[in-house]
Amino acid sequence: MAQGTVQVTHTGTSRWRRRTGEYASLTAALEAAADGDILTISPGTYRENLVVRRAVTLRGAEGAVGSVRIAPADGVPLTVRASATVQDLHVEGQDTAAPALLVEDGTPELLDLRIVTRSASGLEVRGRARPTVRRCTVDNPAGVGIGVLDGAGGLFEECEVVAAGQSGVSVRGGAHPRLERCRVHHTSGAGLSVTGEGSGLEAIGCEVYEIKGSGVQVSSRASAHLTDSSVHRTSSDGITLDTDAVLTLSDCDIHDVPENAVDLRSRSVLTLTRSTVRRFGRNGLSVWDPGTRVDANQCEIHDSTGDYPAVWVSDGATAVLDSCRVHDVPDALFVLDRGSRVDVVDSDLSQVRNTAVSVSDGATAQLDDCRIREASTGAWFRDHGSGGTLSGCTIDAVQTGVIVTKGADPVIERCTVTSPAEAGFYVSAEGRGTFSGCRVTGSGGYGFHVMDRCRTTLRRCRTERCARGGYEFGEDGPVAEDCTSDESGVLPGFARNDAAPVSVATAQTGGLLGALPARTPAVARPAVPPEPGPEPRPGPGTAVVRSSQDVLGALDALVGLDSVKREVRTLTNMIEVGRKRQEAGLKAASVRRHLVFTGSPGTGKTTVARLYGEILASLGVLERGHLVEVSRVDLVGEHIGSTAIRTQEAFDRARGGVLFIDEAYALSPEDSGRDFGREAIDTLVKLMEDHREAVVVIVAGYTAEMERFLTVNPGVASRFSRTITFDDYVPDELLRIVRQQAEEHEYRLGAGTAEALLKHFTALPKGPAFGNGRTARQTFESMVERHAGRVAELTEVSTDDLTLLYPEDLPELP
Repeated sequence: MAQGTVQVTHTGTSRWRRRTGEYASLTAALEAAADGDILTISPGTYRENLVVRRAVTLRGAEGAVGSVRIAPADGVPLTVRASATVQDLHVEGQDTAAPALLVEDGTPELLDLRIVTRSASGLEVRGRARPTVRRCTVDNPAGVGIGVLDGAGGLFEECEVVAAGQSGVSVRGGAHPRLERCRVHHTSGAGLSVTGEGSGLEAIGCEVYEIKGSGVQVSSRASAHLTDSSVHRTSSDGITLDTDAVLTLSDCDIHDVPENAVDLRSRSVLTLTRSTVRRFGRNGLSVWDPGTRVDANQCEIHDSTGDYPAVWVSDGATAVLDSCRVHDVPDALFVLDRGSRVDVVDSDLSQVRNTAVSVSDGATAQLDDCRIREASTGAWFRDHGSGGTLSGCTIDAVQTGVIVTKGADPVIERCTVTSPAEAGFYVSAEGRGTFSGCRVTGSGGYGFHVMDRCRTTLRRCRTERCARGGYEFGEDGPVAEDCTSDESGVLPGFARNDAAPVSVATAQTGGLLGALPARTPAVARPAVPPEPGPEPRPGPGTAVVRSSQDVLGALDALVGLDSVKREVRTLTNMIEVGRKRQEAGLKAASVRRHLVFTGSPGTGKTTVARLYGEILASLGVLERGHLVEVSRVDLVGEHIGSTAIRTQEAFDRARGGVLFIDEAYALSPEDSGRDFGREAIDTLVKLMEDHREAVVVIVAGYTAEMERFLTVNPGVASRFSRTITFDDYVPDELLRIVRQQAEEHEYRLGAGTAEALLKHFTALPKGPAFGNGRTARQTFESMVERHAGRVAELTEVSTDDLTLLYPEDLPELP
């Protein structure tokens, strides 16, 4: 029932036909109205479901903006099916299965409306409708803010979605609206969602922010074009594209995003022009899958807040950066996987904490006329099949200019490296590469440093003012043609000539070094460990391998660790039965042997790892079963590139046995910054895959820290399928350890000592300093010391005096 009246001004072709009438309900007024009539609604609440079928004007009374409420108990409050004008109304809906305002046909104008509802959608436009919507506000915490679907369109100007329980603006079913100067915020779904073939959205001067999800989501062959718009303060990715989506961003700003600023997958295409991506938690641009492509022109990507590369291209995707700037990021460009490619032209990469350009796993990078400044590494071609071209680039103020490792084979042309702290160009681990017309000036190390067995070619290269020498070559590797040096530094392997530059003739390095004077003895090689060969393995008869049952017996003899013993015995049974099934011609279940040991210090993790290696050797799974124990300090180097070499060396020492990495979580500290620990993890994961039968890897550490460690690299968790938890020892078990120690050292526990030890271990603080088995052993050692001080004061001593430990020998509690 209406709380006011509706005044209808009926308008005809002649002034004398104009008349005015008043109606008690909106429904009656609409039935009486004709095209062109004006319906002026008195203030009040109208519990009616209205349908506008004619080209009328429906508006609130002048001076009473927002005082007219259309608020039925259920259904659609207002449906528009004609080219009407609706103005200055407050629409409320309560039906979660229906929209609050539905536009189904015509080209209506919706002006200055406020839609406050808990409906399926606040404003929904369908079918052939093409409304013009100006200065309207939608507040719908239960559903979609504005939905445009089924081929509909329309213009939305200066509208605002202040809350939505789902997407702020949802476009689907071939719809194609245009948004101008609109704001969408506080949604629980995507800010703007465009999905389905033929669906499209054009947004100009819009702002999307405070989104619980992605700011803009385009998927399933849909397209969108955003101009002069911003996306910020999302809880997920700023922009996501999936499944043949197409998006164009011009003069846009994506910032303050905790995840990827832009994420593309499945053949999606993104074009960015004069746009900015800043303050993102993961990747600025994350590009995945064959056929997926990003084209960025005159864009800026900067100020990462996380530890991830600014541009990530993988799984066969492509990225093109033309006249762009990438700065203040952990890593600038990471391109990996065969088929992936990055093309960068006339761009600046600066203030990069780690590597400016990283190319791995068979990917390709092409950089032309680019400038790289203030990075740890300018460009790193990491492994076999990885390559590309650097042409006409300058690299300034870095640790190392270009690194080539593990069979990578790039072409470097007319590039200049200025003032590197270490080498200008560094090639190791059988890296290759062709360097033509390149120059190194003012290096703190060597100009070109090429390690043994690296088939590198240098043509017309030059070095100037390199502190350790222009060229350092290993044996059996590089070819140098027409290369020169000013010899301002000490150049091992080349004749020193202060009067003229040194010219390097075309030759294999071995012959070249043989023809020139001997190296200066005082010059040291860089602090990079030599590449390791396999550790000598014992011949027949050099070691006695215990049977698996003998080793399991030794495991059972350890104090406590009941759950650990069960886990190891289960693994052993699976491996042994699998071997017997293979011998019988049957398929054997795959058993992943790499393990995670979690628990506090002193719970026997290293001891169990050693016994596990023996068990695998006794079953013929491992050749030797020996244990190589390492920690972060053994794997992470200070020199660029040395971490991978140290990790490879540790892995090679463990061939045929167990590589035990204690406190493995230290390889990935939470505030990693420029830390090289992640390189050790990446190298280890690849070695485990390439040599899966040669080494068993066990990573160990505190439980919570190890859970975080397993999430660092996508390949880590998949390599370690079983986690064994080592519980803290209880007081009874600590007492048993002390008894064992006493028996081993020919001591005995006197009357009351066992009870005193139990009370001592119960009261002992179990904080971070508590060492479990180590604490028990230290307690025994303290008792022996106090016993010695007590017995030394006796004039005459008996055997009991020399062997019995009493409660007074216990140390004080900390």
